[in-house]
Amino acid sequence: MIGYPSDITRQQFELIRPDLEAVRQRTRPRQVDLYEIFNAVLYILRTGSQWRQLPHDFPKWQTAYGYFRRWSEPIDEVGHSQLDLILKKLSIKADYAWVVRHPLHSSF
Repeated sequence: MIGYPSDITRQQFELIRPDLEAVRQRTRPRQVDLYEIFNAVLYILRTGSQWRQLPHDFPKWQTAYGYFRRWSEPIDEVGHSQLDLILKKLSIKADYAWVVRHPLHSSF
């Protein structure tokens, strides 16, 4: 995979891997690398690109979008999502809430 400015390192990813895996809903083995999925989400958040315009060296846009939706679901009474907490943990600031609140404007 080509490196993008939005990518995090494998070492940074290992800090958040347990948080991302905790959101898992299925028991079958994962078919994609969670590191690549997370970097795809970061690419979209940083560039503001449409999901369908995700570069082809990332996993399929539908897969990345599915993970983004799950990670974006509120997990507490304040409305924070797992993705909010992970981005805070990594000290990455991104306003992705607009995409979640206005799904008709996304490319899904």
